[in-house]
Amino acid sequence: MAEHTSSSITIEAAPAEVMGVIADFDRYPEWTGEVKEAEVLAKDDEGRAAQVRLLLDAGAIKDDHTLAYTWTGANEVSWSLVKSQMLRALDGSYRLAALNNGASTEVTYQLTVDVKIPMLGMIKRKAEKVIIDRALAGLKKRVESGPADQAAGPADEARSADEAKKL
Repeated sequence: MAEHTSSSITIEAAPAEVMGVIADFDRYPEWTGEVKEAEVLAKDDEGRAAQVRLLLDAGAIKDDHTLAYTWTGANEVSWSLVKSQMLRALDGSYRLAALNNGASTEVTYQLTVDVKIPMLGMIKRKAEKVIIDRALAGLKKRVESGPADQAAGPADEARSADEAKKL
């Protein structure tokens, strides 16, 4: 069995909100520094991404790869490599656990990367750790800042109308 790297972070949001951001591949370029493009190629019977093409630019590693996704319940998604230019394997998962009666979520990201070029195991683990830490930090920032295109609700509209009257 290949070695893997994992790390966890707590996000101040419900698991469904966190998974909503994870599942929104079209928006990955907005919050993941390395993903420059994401395209859902196929969906499962429930409308969730089953295959996704990702264009990655992580400095020394630039790759165009396709991942197959498996969704397990509402709180886990895993993926494996379908095809890649530089990678031999890219297997990972996000597992979510509700904390504080669902007010926050512990997110555990597990990743195994194997590149086609020779690389020391220690260097691969360090690269995995950097990828995981950046992804978790980006996910936390994205979820906790709220949706970027959130429509104004009735309370916001009323407040804006009141402010406009004062001008």
